[in-house]
Amino acid sequence: MGKIIAVANQKGGVGKTTTAVNLAAALGKLGYRTLLTDIDPQGNSSSGVGIDRRKLKQTSYEVLIGSASAKEAVLPTGFRNLDLLPSSMDLAAAEIELIGMENRVSTLKRALIPLRDAYDFFLIDCPPSLGVITTNALCVADSLLVPIQCEYYALEGLSQLMNTVRRIKRQYNAQLEVEGVLLTMYDGRLNLTQQVVEEVKRFFPRKVFATVIPRTVRLSEAPSFGKPIAYFDAASKGAAAYDALAREILKNNRIQTPEKDRKEAAP
Repeated sequence: MGKIIAVANQKGGVGKTTTAVNLAAALGKLGYRTLLTDIDPQGNSSSGVGIDRRKLKQTSYEVLIGSASAKEAVLPTGFRNLDLLPSSMDLAAAEIELIGMENRVSTLKRALIPLRDAYDFFLIDCPPSLGVITTNALCVADSLLVPIQCEYYALEGLSQLMNTVRRIKRQYNAQLEVEGVLLTMYDGRLNLTQQVVEEVKRFFPRKVFATVIPRTVRLSEAPSFGKPIAYFDAASKGAAAYDALAREILKNNRIQTPEKDRKEAAP
């Protein structure tokens, strides 16, 4: 039964989509069947794996409002072991449409559960808000991964996020846990970076990943080519960082790392 990880932070520009795309690709490359679920109306995860959203008939919007099953909307990406449940601009209206629906916070759960045995991992790219769509992701997720950029105001709004997590645990999903906090846009040469790291570790004791994601040009360029960094530039620091993050998550969850990387993980 696949593990479901929601990647969320209501603060924009923290590397949320970059993390969802590249962690999903890294897990797939290591041999794990992975479904990247894009529920952000901006659809950057979808374009980040080369999907042209203008040609889509079924998306996470249709899945959330109940007019299509997740199985009908899922697409292969062409990258190893990586499928996509794509996003649509219509998701912007879903926040309003879902309000009037019965059991509106569990529509994504009902959609993904039938696919639970088809994948080893589900990565959900959430919108930068704490509305009903993000709540849907937290209701189905086993854990929450929180990207935080190494810049001023890094912890801004995170108290509200953690309050939301506690509410979801109390009302809808008692199993929801924090998978970890990921430091992004890391530059170890800056004093500010070290100050942010110390502050984040105080706020999230024992929950900060040892892996950090560096600020690199190649990582920023990859989405414009519709490729995860592991396929855009496998020798880059960004690719190495997301591979290390995937392995750290496997280790933390006591999931065996594929023997000799399962050889087929090579591009």
